[in-house]
Amino acid sequence: MVSKPPASHPAMPSSRRGSSVTLITHTRNPSHLARALYLAPQLAPHPMLSGAAAEATGALLGVRQVDPSYFWTEARWKEHRRGLGLPEDPVEYPRPEIPDDTNSETTDVASLSDDKDKETWEPLDLMPTGTVGAVALDIRGCIAAVTSTGGRTNKLVGRVGDTPVMGSGFWAEEWERDGGFLKRNWDRLRGKSKYEGVGVSGTGDGDYYIRRAAASNIARRMQYLGESLDEATQNVIDDLFKEGGLGGVIALDREGNVALPLNCSGMYRGVIRPDGVPLTAIFFDEQLTELTTNCT
Repeated sequence: MVSKPPASHPAMPSSRRGSSVTLITHTRNPSHLARALYLAPQLAPHPMLSGAAAEATGALLGVRQVDPSYFWTEARWKEHRRGLGLPEDPVEYPRPEIPDDTNSETTDVASLSDDKDKETWEPLDLMPTGTVGAVALDIRGCIAAVTSTGGRTNKLVGRVGDTPVMGSGFWAEEWERDGGFLKRNWDRLRGKSKYEGVGVSGTGDGDYYIRRAAASNIARRMQYLGESLDEATQNVIDDLFKEGGLGGVIALDREGNVALPLNCSGMYRGVIRPDGVPLTAIFFDEQLTELTTNCT
């Protein structure tokens, strides 16, 4: 989602600010699919598509497709079985049907071998996993937000979370500042744009984010209550907590201010400002610090 048409596509209608997909099983990078659909209003005039139809349209646009086995990992499979009250072992890899055309440019198929040594798959997700989101601001004041997730383990069939729902798991918008003639002129003298804007990506208990319209609620608090980015994001996260929803958001406004509030024990988060120095934090009470690597 973008707060206004991007520089690469200035003719895009300002009302068409984003696109989302859900129930995806073959697209290697769902965020690439969402972007491709946004940039193709003639093929995808709707703001949200799901399932096979979304992926078929993506294939026409050259979005890379893979066999569902690409997404399988031992660690997540064991987590799934634990959630169902089943024993973790033995781990049986769900072998897919391999299409005849394995040379397709838009399809990657996991090559399966009868070699006994290759039947045991190493977990690919040794690091903590979950929702991944990003928000960026360009030199024109355009804010872009993207959120992607694998969903909730052992959810009900058909359940759709907040990640693909505009206004809940993600949001980007700009609006003209209010406040009358004097305030607008004062802002202009201070070099402030006549527009405000915000981009948001959330992670946590998605059902609560949907009920509270968490991401767009941040924008409304800034626009109508005059709250700062810090105030608006913290108030929304506090409201989620009162109702039982755990999680956090990353948010960025048009002036480059960043807010990363959370109401749980930790959230992997980071910031890169114009100086190019990455700052990261994990736990609730941890301050952002410079990311360092130790190579030996």
